[in-house]
Amino acid sequence: MPAIFGDNMVLQQQTEAAIWGWAKPNSTVRVTTSWDRKSYSAKSDLQGYWKLKVKTPAACHMPYTITISDGKAVTLNNILIGEVWICSGQSNMEMPMKGFANQPIEGGPEAIATSRNPGIRCFTMKKASKSAPQTDGEGTWEIAGPETTPDFTATGYFFGRLLNQALDVPVGLIHTSWGGSRIEAWMTPSSIKSVIADVQIPATDADIKSKNGTPTVLYNGMLHPIVGYGIRGAIWYQGESNRDEPDRYVELFDKMVREWRTIWEVGEFPFYYCQIAPYNYGGGLNSGFIREAQAKGMKTTPNTGMAVLMDSDSPGCIHPPKKKQAGERMALWALAKTYGMEKIHYRSPEVQSVTMEGRIAVLTLDIPANPGLTTYGKEVFQFEVAGDDKRFYPAKAAVAGNRIFVFSPNVEKPAAVRYCFNDTQATEIFTVEGSLPLSSFRTDSW
Repeated sequence: MPAIFGDNMVLQQQTEAAIWGWAKPNSTVRVTTSWDRKSYSAKSDLQGYWKLKVKTPAACHMPYTITISDGKAVTLNNILIGEVWICSGQSNMEMPMKGFANQPIEGGPEAIATSRNPGIRCFTMKKASKSAPQTDGEGTWEIAGPETTPDFTATGYFFGRLLNQALDVPVGLIHTSWGGSRIEAWMTPSSIKSVIADVQIPATDADIKSKNGTPTVLYNGMLHPIVGYGIRGAIWYQGESNRDEPDRYVELFDKMVREWRTIWEVGEFPFYYCQIAPYNYGGGLNSGFIREAQAKGMKTTPNTGMAVLMDSDSPGCIHPPKKKQAGERMALWALAKTYGMEKIHYRSPEVQSVTMEGRIAVLTLDIPANPGLTTYGKEVFQFEVAGDDKRFYPAKAAVAGNRIFVFSPNVEKPAAVRYCFNDTQATEIFTVEGSLPLSSFRTDSW
């Protein structure tokens, strides 16, 4: 069996879950599931590969077994049926609960100490950079507890923990990420070529110039081995390594998500992701542009949602310690849009319209005026306004209901408004309901 199938795994509930592996060539493989005592069979091909689908019941905290036999039986034990999510991206998804060197996780020690929960399980795919699609990878399913949770993806764990608490079902996290990785590395050749026609795809492992950046290599090594495993959806935290190409990122993200959905063959599964946080990159393109590109993903790619992290309060560290916010804000999207809890406040507001009333720019956001927005009583400093000359000046702002009034004494006739549109500025404006931060934005396309 591939590594993804093992003791302690979680299978997606109420679906036809794919199971595959290798046996003697041209042999009959029987799979028996303990929850319904049903037996399924498949014939292995000339290479011994076989695949079939088993019907899974509703989520349950009771452990089950699966027995696979081609004459010699293998039994997988302590299997739970629940909700399964892929967790992928670069270092902010990879960052473990125990933290990186000199980079802690806020609330990490307490979360680890209280993490014993047989209903949360994590499979971490070992790093592998390959020029050809792999049929297997390395990893094991671990049950959450103080002995294992320190090595779990922190963003993924906090995402899974909130789902587990809110839904009262087991949650399986399949973690496959690599720090510093570019989005191209997680894409198939065909999906990249549809955006970058002359892209160089490595023919052999010796052609891989960057283990985590060369196109297709992480898809081949760390995603292809699990493609087809029964999942509910995916979460994604990546973008820092592509921040200098915002326009291209919109296309790459769209093509990657659509391609993952096509090859997974489980429908248009939800894909929730984190917008990168403010950080002083010390050069390169203003990262307000890549955050803008990420926000466009919600409009160009269906069934997606973005968690805004403009209050991460970590301008000097590219790995913000507030991973609980990152994971739980994506979980709010999932609870509302995937699991039907429509009443919870799950998304950051966006500018719906801008009108110029004399010297004042009036921004209306896409949330109800009551309870609307709040600055928690603090003054707002991060707005800029420009006239037709495209020269931006600092502006004052007042928040009332779902509207923001922006004014600069230096601009007689405002033409454009920008907010937190640079590397490091942090948001000062939140929704009253849900306390979710307003993202950086601009009303111009200059």
